[in-house]
Amino acid sequence: MRIGWVEHVPSSLWKTTGCWFAHHLSREQIKRSMSKGERISRFVGKLTAEDVDPNQTDIARHPFYRAFFQCWNEQRYYEAHDVLEQLWLNTDTKDDHFFKGLIQAAGAFVHLQKNFEDPTHAKHSRRLQPAVRLFGLAERNLSTFPRQHHGLNLAALCQLLRSCADQIVASDYKTNPWSPKTAPKLSLTLT
Repeated sequence: MRIGWVEHVPSSLWKTTGCWFAHHLSREQIKRSMSKGERISRFVGKLTAEDVDPNQTDIARHPFYRAFFQCWNEQRYYEAHDVLEQLWLNTDTKDDHFFKGLIQAAGAFVHLQKNFEDPTHAKHSRRLQPAVRLFGLAERNLSTFPRQHHGLNLAALCQLLRSCADQIVASDYKTNPWSPKTAPKLSLTLT
């Protein structure tokens, strides 16, 4: 998928990789261009159509945090994972487990999405067990926080994660509960 800010990517890189996220680039390609943090800052700036202030101290209003939810709701779970990971790695707060839990939840949905898109693929057909594992890790990390944290209803999110995992386990890892039509949306309640 081409993302709107690829005009900053050398066309030779785009043609050889097809994507501008680090997991598709070699170490040498990354070194020759810009850091992952710079790429993600540009991505978030284009996504939110505003200047990115990575020093924003209010997590609920931080552009990377808001970009996580925008990506999630657009079913771009890997990108959601990437933008929140940058916030987590560059923020000194007591929210490490909160960020980790959200990143794990996005990772679980990456597994479900890949499985849905190509359930007979050798690798994608085995993604339901890792998804269940990530759902459990995410729920454990998120459950240590109040029911409402940084504008997010964690009680509802944990229930969603538990429900998805339970459906997969009940089907003996044969049924994927995710589809593009029923993909869950997350919203923030800012006060």
